[in-house]
Amino acid sequence: MRGDLERLQDILKAIDRILSKTDAGREVFNADQMLQVWVLHHLQIVGEAARSLSREFKDRHPDKAWSGAAGMRHILVHHYFEIDAEQVWKVPIFYAPLPGVPFTVTTFFGSAFISTTMPKNGDIISSQV
Repeated sequence: MRGDLERLQDILKAIDRILSKTDAGREVFNADQMLQVWVLHHLQIVGEAARSLSREFKDRHPDKAWSGAAGMRHILVHHYFEIDAEQVWKVPIFYAPLPGVPFTVTTFFGSAFISTTMPKNGDIISSQV
């Protein structure tokens, strides 16, 4: 069974993969259906990993958007026919720091709660769960 640290790593890797493919901007994203599918897939990973975090972990970090991420995944999977690329682009993940600056899981979940950063190569360089 995967633990909380592995789930957080899944979230970070999915975020990194999304950011690595969307750096060309919103217009490219809107025009590229395969890119949209790529992003949706990785947003689903974020939501599933967030949903699968242990209750104990979520209780220790109740101010984070765990249910929001899981809810987003539910919509992406079960209401796929209603998905609008413009709305997907508005997911907070796209408001990341400047390129080349390591980002944290807080890019998606808001205020600082865990010192986990992801360099461009996709490896976790530090973490506190």
